Amino acid sequence: MKLTKNIKSSAIKVLQTEANAIQNLVNYIDDDFEACVVAILESKGRVVITGIGKSAIIANKIVATMNSTGTPALFMHAADAIHGDLGMIQHEDFVICISKSGNTPEIKVLVPLLKRLGSKLIAMVSNTDSYLAQNADFVLKATIAEEACPNNLAPTSSTTAQLAMGDALAVCLLEARGFTSEDFAKYHPGGALGKQLYLTVGDVVPKNQIPAVGAEAPLAEVIMEISGKRLGATAVLDKDSKLMGIITDGDLRRMLQRMNDISGVRAIDIMTVHPKSIRVEEYAIIALNKMKEFNITQLVAMDGDKVAGFIHIHDLMKEGIV
Repeated sequence: MKLTKNIKSSAIKVLQTEANAIQNLVNYIDDDFEACVVAILESKGRVVITGIGKSAIIANKIVATMNSTGTPALFMHAADAIHGDLGMIQHEDFVICISKSGNTPEIKVLVPLLKRLGSKLIAMVSNTDSYLAQNADFVLKATIAEEACPNNLAPTSSTTAQLAMGDALAVCLLEARGFTSEDFAKYHPGGALGKQLYLTVGDVVPKNQIPAVGAEAPLAEVIMEISGKRLGATAVLDKDSKLMGIITDGDLRRMLQRMNDISGVRAIDIMTVHPKSIRVEEYAIIALNKMKEFNITQLVAMDGDKVAGFIHIHDLMKEGIV
């Protein structure tokens, strides 16, 4: 039990130390940060992000975040840069160099080369008195008091701070560009996230048959329609094919519980009027949220005032957005 207690205490201390490191970054969002965002927005070039060691891993993540939120970005490893990768940098590009100390040998070799290319240099550093900070056009201060490592050596708080500062930069650029959820969907077409952002009810409904009966349809026809179309419900339409209501398999069970004689039952006698519906142009994720809100498994899909079909929760499961 003592060992378990120590483990929990250590974990809590790490999280508190890193949380404090991020919180303290608020004090370093200054005019230089703002000027850096404006300069990137006004530039016609890309953002090239570089670093060494753990900072290089953080650089990769920030590149991915920027690319997915409307800011073209590239990763360049600081060690590889001096062995040919500098060729990827164009004159109008901004280079963000990430380093805790700002004084590593690779950085000291790289900085003069970047300056010679004429690219603007952004330093993301903890040590603002470093060689990198002193030679940068802009400084993003990712300053920390200590690492979460008990020896104050392993990059922990410092890389967390770099990551958070990178997110702050990316989101500021996103907001300034007016980047919308529709823009986001263009860059995330795959997976559940992408489908939540672009898949509409109209994309799903045509894959199903349209269960429908007339208001005077006998019970046997209603049962056959629900069973045959396998959506757990059928629409009830008037003579002009307008929606009057729906009948679900649950409605059938409740009818059997309360009625002894079902020989003369018609669709209009057991239908639910004013059923829950959704327009075909709505996103499928909205359909899912509606089903959850009302604790139901299907919605009538409407195209104007016409029934386009049903969307069932199983459809959304198949699409991977449940």
